[in-house]
Amino acid sequence: MAAPDIRKPFKKLLPYLHQAKADNLNEADTVQRIIKVFEEAFGYDAMTEITRESAVKERFCDVALKIDGVIKILVEVKSGGTTLRDRHTEQAQNYASHSNIRWVVLTNGVVWNLYHLTFEEGIEATLAFSVDVSEELDDKGAELLTLLHRSSVKKGELDEYWEHRVALGPASLGRALFTEEVLRFVRREVRRREGVLIDEEDLAAAIHEMLSTEARERIGPLKIRRRPKRKAAPTTTADGVPVPEVAPEEKKGEKERP
Repeated sequence: MAAPDIRKPFKKLLPYLHQAKADNLNEADTVQRIIKVFEEAFGYDAMTEITRESAVKERFCDVALKIDGVIKILVEVKSGGTTLRDRHTEQAQNYASHSNIRWVVLTNGVVWNLYHLTFEEGIEATLAFSVDVSEELDDKGAELLTLLHRSSVKKGELDEYWEHRVALGPASLGRALFTEEVLRFVRREVRRREGVLIDEEDLAAAIHEMLSTEARERIGPLKIRRRPKRKAAPTTTADGVPVPEVAPEEKKGEKERP
């Protein structure tokens, strides 16, 4: 099934979002426009799937999006002229932590930030994407915002996007890159091309240094992951009696027995 096309309905609503920014429209009126976007561009039923000012233990969020009666996304709305900051999601994060909701949208109508939440050690919000429609909705922006469409969320495409992004993130690639097997392969290639045998530790440090500061922070301290060594076969029994050696021919014969 083809992905839903949000371009036409979003383009129709875009002038109202731009005007909200130009007039620095207050938060309440901006919320009304955002609800319209979720209804007309993202396919949610305004009567049953878009709720306002939901509260859990006196913690509120501006808009909650439901599918099959379950809240899937929280939306924190700021006034049209507000410059968005990560801290603006704190109220929605607190709400989400009590309801195990993984997604929070922060928007002023022109900038759309999507955050993924984890709750293993406190609340951690990671920016999944940011789309700015100050000018128009380009191809990349449309592709990302389509993930917020009702059908995309219902089919699990939003979660798949996050899993794919995590798999290609610095932490995941770092775990794969700084392994004994990968470093040995690169070491052999360097020796074949340059004629120099490099120590694995030096090679790992050089690769680590090539990465951006942000990537190194996400990967964490440099550590080469090595395969656990196989335990050697015991040479004596528990009573200290030597274990007789088995000739290779005998081992082979044992394998061939039915």
